[in-house]
Amino acid sequence: MNAEQVMQELEALGKERTKKMYCANGAQEPLFGVATGAMKPLFKRTGINQPLAEQLYATGNYDAMYFAGIIADPNGMTEADYNRWMGGAYFYMLSDFVVAVTLAEADIARQVADAWIRSGEDLRMSAGWSCYCWLLGSRPDREFSEAKLAGMLEQVEQSIHQSPERTRYSMNNFMYTVATSYSPLHDLARETAERVGPVEVDKDKPKSKLISAYDNIMKAVEKERIGFKRKHVRC
Repeated sequence: MNAEQVMQELEALGKERTKKMYCANGAQEPLFGVATGAMKPLFKRTGINQPLAEQLYATGNYDAMYFAGIIADPNGMTEADYNRWMGGAYFYMLSDFVVAVTLAEADIARQVADAWIRSGEDLRMSAGWSCYCWLLGSRPDREFSEAKLAGMLEQVEQSIHQSPERTRYSMNNFMYTVATSYSPLHDLARETAERVGPVEVDKDKPKSKLISAYDNIMKAVEKERIGFKRKHVRC
């Protein structure tokens, strides 16, 4: 399939209700409103195809950009390629659920994620922390440095309340993910989350809300979901 054919298929799969939901979360025109599950049959016809992924991502169409992440070859992209994709990721559903997810399957994942966390840019920092969440939730504990992750937990504790909006979300999720998916630091992550307490988000909206990694960790403990690992990162 070529890019034009994929775009036609995506348009046919679009639903107005889904489109409105995406827009409410920050998506912008152009987009069709395709449910992610509806893309799976299309993926079976395209397979992993990096050149096609590049063409689709470059359209600026949200659904095409999302599908590009599904068919991309993570190890076929360089750090410059990931930075270019981040440059086009204008809101968190692209930065955290397309670019960061694709990066999480690449050999250079931690190298790139570390650079994004240091960047000072909200969506890049958010994607960096999110990438670690995807990594921790899918790769064996032995692949990670306990000392490094402990240092990252300390960084979260010291800076989460002063961090930008999306970064607060991802840092909060990082505490939760370490506690539930990286057994060696479960206790430290839980204690860190308890000290951090509720985190205020959506400050730019009429009514902000509080999110709590600690509360979610304790729910996971009650459900005996500690040590959770997913088989696949991408759809």
